[in-house]
Amino acid sequence: MFIQTEVTPNPATLKFLPGRPVMTEGVVDFTEAAKAEAVSPLAARLFAVDGVAGVYLGADFISVTKNSADDWYMMKPAVLGAIMEHFMSDDPVLAAGADIDDDVKVDEADATVKQIKELIDTRVRPAVAQDGGDIVFQGFERGIVYLHMRGACSGCPSSVVTLKNGIENLLKYYVPEVVEVRSVS
Repeated sequence: MFIQTEVTPNPATLKFLPGRPVMTEGVVDFTEAAKAEAVSPLAARLFAVDGVAGVYLGADFISVTKNSADDWYMMKPAVLGAIMEHFMSDDPVLAAGADIDDDVKVDEADATVKQIKELIDTRVRPAVAQDGGDIVFQGFERGIVYLHMRGACSGCPSSVVTLKNGIENLLKYYVPEVVEVRSVS
């Protein structure tokens, strides 16, 4: 098994491409080992590697975020080994019956919200997924769009620039009701 790695704009996060599907449906972001332990054998294996602070499972990639004090030079072989061990074991990526739906339910009847979500899903999410991250719509209130950044986007030094210069400008251009975009935790 050959696993490719890619750097991301976030120096604390590396993107791992195992050459096979990771998630058949949806995505999941783990920021705690305890949650991963109950939901994902793959994420639990990765959190067992010293220094792993976060795991994001995408359609065909895994983004791993390290603690700031740790070094990728030392961690990368162990992360690669954990990913390879998981896929060779034939264990599922997610435990049976795992509930990973953490998206906020919004009023899809609102035409503005529907247009914002469509732009995010078709133009923004595919672009940030290439960098090992994800951006999820959380709400729209009084002209402000609230987005949650996950994976490599969470904590990325360039995320503010992406949010303000990229996403905010795109949404303002296509949706005149948008006056600002903010990140939420």
